[in-house]
Amino acid sequence: MPDAAPESNASGPLVGLRVLELGQLIAGPFASKMLGEFGAEIIKIEPPGEGDPLRKWRLLHDGTSVWWQVQSRNKKSVTLDLREPEIQDVVRRLAGECDILIENFKPGTLESWGLGWEALHALYPRLIMLRVSGYGQTGPYRDRPGFGVVAEAMGGLRYLSGEPGRTPVRVGVSIGDSLSALHGVIGVLMALRARDRDGVGQMIDVALYESVFNMMESLLPEYSVFGAVREPAGSSLPGIAPTNAYACNDGYVLIAGNGDSIFQRLMQAIGRDDLGSDPALAHNPGRVAQVARIDAAIGDWTASRTQDDVLAVLNAARIPSGRIYSVADIATDPHYRARGMLVEQPLRDGTPCKVPGIVPKLSATPGTITRPAPTLGQDTGEVLADLGVDPKTQARWRALGYI
Repeated sequence: MPDAAPESNASGPLVGLRVLELGQLIAGPFASKMLGEFGAEIIKIEPPGEGDPLRKWRLLHDGTSVWWQVQSRNKKSVTLDLREPEIQDVVRRLAGECDILIENFKPGTLESWGLGWEALHALYPRLIMLRVSGYGQTGPYRDRPGFGVVAEAMGGLRYLSGEPGRTPVRVGVSIGDSLSALHGVIGVLMALRARDRDGVGQMIDVALYESVFNMMESLLPEYSVFGAVREPAGSSLPGIAPTNAYACNDGYVLIAGNGDSIFQRLMQAIGRDDLGSDPALAHNPGRVAQVARIDAAIGDWTASRTQDDVLAVLNAARIPSGRIYSVADIATDPHYRARGMLVEQPLRDGTPCKVPGIVPKLSATPGTITRPAPTLGQDTGEVLADLGVDPKTQARWRALGYI
Protein backbone atom coordinates (compact mmCIF):
# COMPACT_ATOMS: atom_id res chain seq x y z
CA MET A 1 0.00 0.00 0.00
CA PRO A 2 1.15 3.61 -0.55
CA ASP A 3 2.36 5.50 2.48
CA ALA A 4 -0.41 7.23 4.41
CA ALA A 5 -0.24 10.93 5.13
CA PRO A 6 1.08 11.63 8.67
CA GLU A 7 -1.26 13.21 11.17
CA SER A 8 0.88 16.03 12.54
CA ASN A 9 4.15 17.89 12.18
CA ALA A 10 4.87 19.16 15.66
CA SER A 11 8.62 18.76 15.10
CA GLY A 12 8.73 20.44 11.71
CA PRO A 13 11.63 22.87 11.33
CA LEU A 14 9.28 25.76 10.49
CA VAL A 15 6.74 25.20 13.28
CA GLY A 16 5.90 28.56 14.85
CA LEU A 17 6.17 30.50 11.60
CA ARG A 18 3.03 32.02 10.16
CA VAL A 19 2.68 32.68 6.42
CA LEU A 20 0.09 34.88 4.72
CA GLU A 21 -0.42 33.77 1.12
CA LEU A 22 -1.97 36.34 -1.21
CA GLY A 23 -0.99 34.62 -4.43
CA GLN A 24 -2.87 32.35 -6.78
CA LEU A 25 -2.27 29.63 -9.38
CA ILE A 26 1.28 28.24 -9.19
CA ALA A 27 4.40 30.27 -8.34
CA GLY A 28 3.41 31.93 -5.05
CA PRO A 29 1.23 29.08 -3.76
CA PHE A 30 3.87 26.45 -4.58
CA ALA A 31 6.32 28.32 -2.36
CA SER A 32 3.91 28.45 0.58
CA LYS A 33 3.04 24.79 0.01
CA MET A 34 6.66 23.85 0.66
CA LEU A 35 6.83 25.99 3.78
CA GLY A 36 3.61 24.41 5.04
CA GLU A 37 4.95 20.90 4.50
CA PHE A 38 7.69 21.66 7.00
CA GLY A 39 5.48 23.05 9.73
CA ALA A 40 4.64 26.68 8.91
CA GLU A 41 1.02 27.75 9.35
CA ILE A 42 -0.30 28.89 5.96
CA ILE A 43 -3.25 31.27 5.74
CA LYS A 44 -4.31 31.45 2.10
CA ILE A 45 -6.42 34.43 1.01
CA GLU A 46 -8.82 33.73 -1.88
CA PRO A 47 -11.40 35.92 -3.58
CA PRO A 48 -15.00 35.14 -2.55
CA GLY A 49 -17.03 33.17 -5.03
CA GLU A 50 -14.66 31.19 -7.23
CA GLY A 51 -11.48 31.30 -5.16
CA ASP A 52 -8.07 30.54 -6.60
CA PRO A 53 -8.45 29.71 -10.34
CA LEU A 54 -6.35 26.60 -9.75
CA ARG A 55 -9.44 25.05 -8.14
CA LYS A 56 -10.82 24.67 -11.67
CA TRP A 57 -7.66 23.80 -13.62
CA ARG A 58 -7.25 20.51 -15.49
CA LEU A 59 -9.11 17.42 -14.25
CA LEU A 60 -11.94 18.04 -11.76
CA HIS A 61 -13.45 15.72 -9.18
CA ASP A 62 -16.75 16.86 -7.71
CA GLY A 63 -16.10 20.32 -9.17
CA THR A 64 -12.57 20.78 -7.81
CA SER A 65 -9.23 20.12 -9.47
CA VAL A 66 -7.28 17.18 -8.09
CA TRP A 67 -4.21 19.42 -8.58
CA TRP A 68 -5.67 21.50 -5.76
CA GLN A 69 -5.15 18.57 -3.40
CA VAL A 70 -1.40 18.89 -3.85
CA GLN A 71 -0.91 22.62 -4.22
CA SER A 72 -3.04 23.60 -1.21
CA ARG A 73 -2.47 20.85 1.32
CA ASN A 74 -1.58 22.06 4.83
CA LYS A 75 -3.24 25.44 4.15
CA LYS A 76 -6.16 27.35 5.62
CA SER A 77 -8.54 29.07 3.21
CA VAL A 78 -9.89 32.54 4.02
CA THR A 79 -12.07 34.36 1.50
CA LEU A 80 -11.55 38.11 1.41
CA ASP A 81 -12.18 40.71 -1.28
CA LEU A 82 -8.89 42.58 -1.32
CA ARG A 83 -10.40 45.44 -3.35
CA GLU A 84 -12.46 46.64 -0.37
CA PRO A 85 -10.85 49.16 2.03
CA GLU A 86 -12.32 47.46 5.12
CA ILE A 87 -10.86 44.15 4.03
CA GLN A 88 -7.52 45.74 3.17
CA ASP A 89 -7.35 46.89 6.78
CA VAL A 90 -8.01 43.32 7.94
CA VAL A 91 -5.22 42.01 5.73
CA ARG A 92 -2.92 44.73 7.02
CA ARG A 93 -3.60 43.62 10.59
CA LEU A 94 -3.23 39.98 9.66
CA ALA A 95 0.15 40.68 8.05
CA GLY A 96 1.28 42.06 11.40
CA GLU A 97 0.67 38.67 12.97
CA CYS A 98 2.61 36.78 10.31
CA ASP A 99 6.30 36.23 9.70
CA ILE A 100 6.10 35.95 5.92
CA LEU A 101 3.81 37.34 3.24
CA ILE A 102 3.84 35.68 -0.19
CA GLU A 103 2.27 37.30 -3.26
CA ASN A 104 2.48 36.90 -7.03
CA PHE A 105 0.31 39.74 -8.29
CA LYS A 106 1.39 42.07 -11.07
CA PRO A 107 3.85 44.65 -9.63
CA GLY A 108 2.04 47.64 -8.19
CA THR A 109 -1.16 45.77 -7.33
CA LEU A 110 -0.50 45.54 -3.61
CA GLU A 111 0.66 49.17 -3.57
CA SER A 112 -2.71 50.21 -5.03
CA TRP A 113 -4.37 48.55 -2.04
CA GLY A 114 -2.03 50.10 0.52
CA LEU A 115 -0.40 46.72 1.14
CA GLY A 116 2.91 47.19 -0.67
CA TRP A 117 6.34 46.45 0.74
CA GLU A 118 7.20 49.95 1.92
CA ALA A 119 3.89 50.40 3.72
CA LEU A 120 3.98 47.03 5.47
CA HIS A 121 7.69 47.20 6.26
CA ALA A 122 7.16 50.55 7.97
CA LEU A 123 4.42 49.01 10.13
CA TYR A 124 6.06 45.63 10.72
CA PRO A 125 9.85 45.76 10.36
CA ARG A 126 10.23 42.02 11.01
CA LEU A 127 7.89 40.98 8.21
CA ILE A 128 9.45 39.12 5.27
CA MET A 129 7.73 39.56 1.90
CA LEU A 130 8.23 37.22 -1.04
CA ARG A 131 7.15 38.82 -4.31
CA VAL A 132 7.04 36.65 -7.43
CA SER A 133 6.29 38.25 -10.78
CA GLY A 134 7.00 37.76 -14.46
CA TYR A 135 9.81 40.31 -14.78
CA GLY A 136 10.52 41.48 -11.24
CA GLN A 137 9.61 44.59 -9.29
CA THR A 138 11.95 46.87 -11.26
CA GLY A 139 13.16 47.31 -14.85
CA PRO A 140 11.54 48.33 -18.13
CA TYR A 141 9.40 45.16 -18.35
CA ARG A 142 8.04 45.20 -14.79
CA ASP A 143 4.50 46.17 -15.84
CA ARG A 144 4.16 43.50 -18.50
CA PRO A 145 1.95 40.52 -17.66
CA GLY A 146 4.09 37.44 -17.26
CA PHE A 147 3.31 33.73 -17.01
CA GLY A 148 5.67 30.82 -16.58
CA VAL A 149 5.48 29.82 -20.25
CA VAL A 150 6.66 33.28 -21.28
CA ALA A 151 9.43 33.18 -18.69
CA GLU A 152 10.59 29.82 -20.04
CA ALA A 153 10.87 31.40 -23.49
CA MET A 154 12.62 34.57 -22.32
CA GLY A 155 14.87 32.69 -19.89
CA GLY A 156 16.40 30.63 -22.70
CA LEU A 157 14.84 27.26 -21.92
CA ARG A 158 12.31 26.95 -24.72
CA TYR A 159 14.89 27.79 -27.39
CA LEU A 160 16.75 24.64 -26.36
CA SER A 161 13.69 22.38 -26.08
CA GLY A 162 12.83 20.05 -28.92
CA GLU A 163 14.44 18.55 -31.97
CA PRO A 164 16.84 20.56 -34.18
CA GLY A 165 15.00 22.39 -36.94
CA ARG A 166 11.58 21.91 -35.34
CA THR A 167 9.31 24.34 -33.46
CA PRO A 168 10.58 24.84 -29.88
CA VAL A 169 8.39 22.90 -27.49
CA ARG A 170 7.11 23.38 -23.97
CA VAL A 171 8.77 21.23 -21.34
CA GLY A 172 5.40 19.70 -20.40
CA VAL A 173 4.84 21.22 -16.95
CA SER A 174 4.84 24.79 -15.65
CA ILE A 175 8.53 24.61 -14.83
CA GLY A 176 9.04 28.40 -14.88
CA ASP A 177 6.53 28.84 -12.06
CA SER A 178 7.88 25.96 -10.01
CA LEU A 179 11.50 27.07 -10.38
CA SER A 180 10.49 30.55 -9.24
CA ALA A 181 8.74 29.10 -6.21
CA LEU A 182 11.87 27.16 -5.29
CA HIS A 183 14.00 30.28 -5.61
CA GLY A 184 11.43 32.06 -3.48
CA VAL A 185 11.63 29.46 -0.73
CA ILE A 186 15.42 29.70 -0.73
CA GLY A 187 15.12 33.47 -0.43
CA VAL A 188 12.65 33.19 2.45
CA LEU A 189 14.92 30.83 4.38
CA MET A 190 17.91 33.14 3.88
CA ALA A 191 15.82 36.14 4.95
CA LEU A 192 14.74 34.27 8.08
CA ARG A 193 18.39 33.57 8.87
CA ALA A 194 19.24 37.24 8.38
CA ARG A 195 16.31 38.26 10.58
CA ASP A 196 17.56 35.96 13.33
CA ARG A 197 20.80 37.91 13.19
CA ASP A 198 19.63 41.52 12.88
CA GLY A 199 15.91 41.42 13.73
CA VAL A 200 14.74 42.98 10.46
CA GLY A 201 12.74 41.44 7.63
CA GLN A 202 13.31 42.07 3.96
CA MET A 203 11.66 41.84 0.57
CA ILE A 204 12.57 39.01 -1.81
CA ASP A 205 12.11 39.92 -5.47
CA VAL A 206 11.80 36.79 -7.65
CA ALA A 207 11.28 37.14 -11.40
CA LEU A 208 10.00 34.14 -13.34
CA TYR A 209 12.37 34.64 -16.27
CA GLU A 210 15.39 35.03 -13.96
CA SER A 211 14.58 31.79 -12.16
CA VAL A 212 14.64 30.00 -15.52
CA PHE A 213 17.77 31.83 -16.66
CA ASN A 214 19.53 30.81 -13.43
CA MET A 215 19.23 27.18 -14.59
CA MET A 216 20.86 27.80 -17.97
CA GLU A 217 24.26 26.44 -16.99
CA SER A 218 27.07 27.71 -19.27
CA LEU A 219 24.78 29.31 -21.85
CA LEU A 220 25.87 32.93 -21.32
CA PRO A 221 29.63 32.52 -20.81
CA GLU A 222 29.83 30.28 -23.88
CA TYR A 223 28.23 33.03 -25.92
CA SER A 224 30.27 35.77 -24.25
CA VAL A 225 33.65 34.11 -24.77
CA PHE A 226 33.14 32.12 -27.97
CA GLY A 227 30.06 33.66 -29.60
CA ALA A 228 28.54 30.18 -29.38
CA VAL A 229 24.75 29.90 -29.38
CA ARG A 230 23.66 26.59 -27.91
CA GLU A 231 21.04 25.03 -30.17
CA PRO A 232 18.30 22.45 -29.58
CA ALA A 233 19.70 18.94 -29.38
CA GLY A 234 16.66 16.73 -28.94
CA SER A 235 17.34 13.94 -26.46
CA SER A 236 21.12 14.23 -26.48
CA LEU A 237 23.31 16.19 -24.07
CA PRO A 238 25.34 18.61 -26.21
CA GLY A 239 29.07 18.57 -25.62
CA ILE A 240 28.97 15.50 -23.37
CA ALA A 241 29.03 12.07 -25.01
CA PRO A 242 27.50 9.61 -25.10
CA THR A 243 24.22 10.61 -23.47
CA ASN A 244 21.00 10.02 -25.35
CA ALA A 245 17.72 8.14 -25.59
CA TYR A 246 18.11 4.94 -27.60
CA ALA A 247 15.34 2.89 -29.19
CA CYS A 248 14.77 -0.68 -28.01
CA ASN A 249 12.25 -2.98 -29.66
CA ASP A 250 9.62 -2.02 -27.06
CA GLY A 251 10.44 1.61 -26.21
CA TYR A 252 13.35 3.83 -25.28
CA VAL A 253 16.07 3.80 -22.66
CA LEU A 254 18.19 6.73 -21.52
CA ILE A 255 21.88 5.88 -21.36
CA ALA A 256 24.51 8.19 -19.87
CA GLY A 257 27.90 6.71 -20.66
CA ASN A 258 29.85 9.94 -20.64
CA GLY A 259 32.51 9.34 -17.96
CA ASP A 260 35.78 7.97 -19.30
CA SER A 261 35.69 4.72 -17.31
CA ILE A 262 31.90 4.46 -17.75
CA PHE A 263 32.33 4.72 -21.51
CA GLN A 264 34.82 1.87 -21.51
CA ARG A 265 32.47 -0.35 -19.48
CA LEU A 266 29.58 0.58 -21.78
CA MET A 267 31.49 -0.37 -24.90
CA GLN A 268 32.54 -3.66 -23.31
CA ALA A 269 28.91 -4.36 -22.31
CA ILE A 270 27.64 -3.87 -25.87
CA GLY A 271 30.47 -5.84 -27.44
CA ARG A 272 32.35 -2.87 -28.91
CA ASP A 273 35.73 -3.14 -27.28
CA ASP A 274 37.16 -1.63 -30.44
CA LEU A 275 35.53 1.68 -29.52
CA GLY A 276 36.28 1.39 -25.81
CA SER A 277 39.98 0.92 -26.47
CA ASP A 278 40.23 3.56 -29.20
CA PRO A 279 42.64 6.28 -27.90
CA ALA A 280 40.71 8.91 -29.85
CA LEU A 281 37.63 8.16 -27.73
CA ALA A 282 39.32 7.92 -24.36
CA HIS A 283 38.17 11.36 -23.23
CA ASN A 284 35.06 13.45 -23.70
CA PRO A 285 36.35 15.91 -26.35
CA GLY A 286 37.26 13.02 -28.66
CA ARG A 287 33.92 11.32 -28.08
CA VAL A 288 32.02 14.53 -28.81
CA ALA A 289 33.84 14.78 -32.14
CA GLN A 290 32.63 11.27 -33.05
CA VAL A 291 29.31 11.22 -31.20
CA ALA A 292 27.33 10.11 -34.28
CA ARG A 293 29.54 7.02 -34.61
CA ILE A 294 29.14 6.17 -30.93
CA ASP A 295 25.39 6.77 -30.90
CA ALA A 296 25.00 4.51 -33.93
CA ALA A 297 26.90 1.69 -32.20
CA ILE A 298 24.77 1.94 -29.07
CA GLY A 299 21.56 2.26 -31.07
CA ASP A 300 22.39 -0.84 -33.12
CA TRP A 301 22.83 -2.80 -29.90
CA THR A 302 19.62 -1.60 -28.21
CA ALA A 303 17.42 -1.90 -31.31
CA SER A 304 17.17 -5.70 -31.18
CA ARG A 305 16.63 -5.91 -27.42
CA THR A 306 13.87 -5.16 -24.96
CA GLN A 307 14.14 -2.40 -22.38
CA ASP A 308 14.40 -5.01 -19.61
CA ASP A 309 17.24 -6.81 -21.37
CA VAL A 310 19.15 -3.58 -22.02
CA LEU A 311 18.76 -2.31 -18.47
CA ALA A 312 19.74 -5.65 -16.95
CA VAL A 313 23.04 -5.60 -18.88
CA LEU A 314 23.75 -1.94 -18.16
CA ASN A 315 22.90 -2.12 -14.46
CA ALA A 316 25.21 -5.09 -14.09
CA ALA A 317 27.95 -3.04 -15.76
CA ARG A 318 27.22 -0.03 -13.52
CA ILE A 319 26.16 2.19 -16.44
CA PRO A 320 23.73 5.03 -15.55
CA SER A 321 20.57 4.19 -17.47
CA GLY A 322 16.83 4.01 -17.13
CA ARG A 323 13.41 4.03 -18.71
CA ILE A 324 11.67 7.25 -19.67
CA TYR A 325 8.79 7.15 -17.20
CA SER A 326 5.20 8.10 -17.78
CA VAL A 327 3.07 8.79 -14.72
CA ALA A 328 1.75 5.23 -15.02
CA ASP A 329 5.31 3.99 -14.53
CA ILE A 330 5.82 6.33 -11.58
CA ALA A 331 2.62 5.25 -9.84
CA THR A 332 3.70 1.59 -9.79
CA ASP A 333 7.43 1.94 -9.24
CA PRO A 334 8.74 0.20 -6.10
CA HIS A 335 11.50 2.74 -5.51
CA TYR A 336 9.04 5.64 -5.49
CA ARG A 337 6.96 3.65 -3.01
CA ALA A 338 9.91 2.77 -0.79
CA ARG A 339 10.99 6.42 -0.64
CA GLY A 340 7.55 7.63 0.46
CA MET A 341 6.85 9.48 -2.77
CA LEU A 342 3.43 7.90 -3.40
CA VAL A 343 1.21 9.13 -0.58
CA GLU A 344 -2.42 8.11 -0.20
CA GLN A 345 -4.49 11.23 0.48
CA PRO A 346 -8.20 10.44 0.02
CA LEU A 347 -10.43 13.18 -1.35
CA ARG A 348 -13.10 14.60 0.92
CA ASP A 349 -15.72 12.12 -0.26
CA GLY A 350 -13.37 9.22 0.40
CA THR A 351 -12.24 8.73 -3.20
CA PRO A 352 -8.74 7.22 -3.15
CA CYS A 353 -6.09 9.60 -4.45
CA LYS A 354 -2.33 9.38 -4.57
CA VAL A 355 -0.33 12.58 -4.24
CA PRO A 356 3.43 13.21 -4.41
CA GLY A 357 5.43 12.83 -1.24
CA ILE A 358 7.54 15.60 0.24
CA VAL A 359 10.95 16.77 -0.95
CA PRO A 360 13.57 17.31 0.44
CA LYS A 361 13.89 14.61 3.09
CA LEU A 362 15.20 15.84 6.43
CA SER A 363 16.47 13.14 8.80
CA ALA A 364 15.30 14.66 12.10
CA THR A 365 12.51 17.05 11.10
CA PRO A 366 10.88 15.64 7.97
CA GLY A 367 7.99 17.32 6.24
CA THR A 368 4.45 16.01 6.61
CA ILE A 369 0.93 16.43 5.25
CA THR A 370 -1.08 17.57 8.25
CA ARG A 371 -4.39 18.47 6.62
CA PRO A 372 -6.05 18.12 3.22
CA ALA A 373 -6.53 21.03 0.86
CA PRO A 374 -9.29 23.29 2.22
CA THR A 375 -12.71 23.99 0.80
CA LEU A 376 -13.24 27.58 -0.29
CA GLY A 377 -13.40 29.86 2.75
CA GLN A 378 -13.26 26.94 5.15
CA ASP A 379 -11.27 28.86 7.77
CA THR A 380 -12.57 32.42 7.23
CA GLY A 381 -14.60 32.62 10.44
CA GLU A 382 -11.87 31.13 12.62
CA VAL A 383 -9.10 33.38 11.32
CA LEU A 384 -11.21 36.55 11.50
CA ALA A 385 -12.38 35.70 15.01
CA ASP A 386 -8.77 35.19 16.13
CA LEU A 387 -8.04 38.61 14.66
CA GLY A 388 -10.82 40.14 16.78
CA VAL A 389 -13.45 40.61 14.09
CA ASP A 390 -16.81 40.18 15.84
CA PRO A 391 -19.64 37.97 14.48
CA LYS A 392 -21.82 40.98 13.63
CA THR A 393 -19.12 42.49 11.41
CA GLN A 394 -18.47 39.13 9.78
CA ALA A 395 -22.18 38.76 9.02
CA ARG A 396 -22.29 42.21 7.46
CA TRP A 397 -19.27 41.46 5.29
CA ARG A 398 -20.82 38.19 4.16
CA ALA A 399 -23.99 40.00 3.18
CA LEU A 400 -21.93 42.48 1.16
CA GLY A 401 -19.89 39.73 -0.50
CA TYR A 402 -16.63 40.91 1.05
CA ILE A 403 -15.97 37.48 2.56
